[in-house]
Amino acid sequence: MVYTPLFIGFMKNLKFLLLGLLFGITLIKSEVVSWFRIQEMFRLQSFHMYGIIGSAIVVAMVSIMLIKRFNIKTISGEQVVIPQKTFHWGNVYGGLLFGLGWGITGACPGPLFAQIGGGFLVVSVTLLSAIAGTWVYGLVRDKLPY
Repeated sequence: MVYTPLFIGFMKNLKFLLLGLLFGITLIKSEVVSWFRIQEMFRLQSFHMYGIIGSAIVVAMVSIMLIKRFNIKTISGEQVVIPQKTFHWGNVYGGLLFGLGWGITGACPGPLFAQIGGGFLVVSVTLLSAIAGTWVYGLVRDKLPY
């Protein structure tokens, strides 16, 4: 059998495809991508989404604490560098805009593909809008004050 560069590239990336499929299934089954669950969260009617987001924050905090305490390195042996963050009001404005879009569309950029894969094809409009927003940001990025 002759292995083409395309086949070899596909096999190298197969693990990422499988992890992405597993992550998408997890998002669908946990109802994180459910428009109704997202609306419940923004209307303060259910703890479901807050529990999931809160548990993700706790896992991230513990993970970063362990990385710093035990000086854990990457798989390739490189030092993990976590840079200090500085406060910018643009993050507040961006977060409010992001939350507004999330509340209106019922989707944030991460699970868009899982929603489309789950059969919610109307979310394609949200995906195209996210791509358009990224394109506009690319156009005006140099003119922004930061």
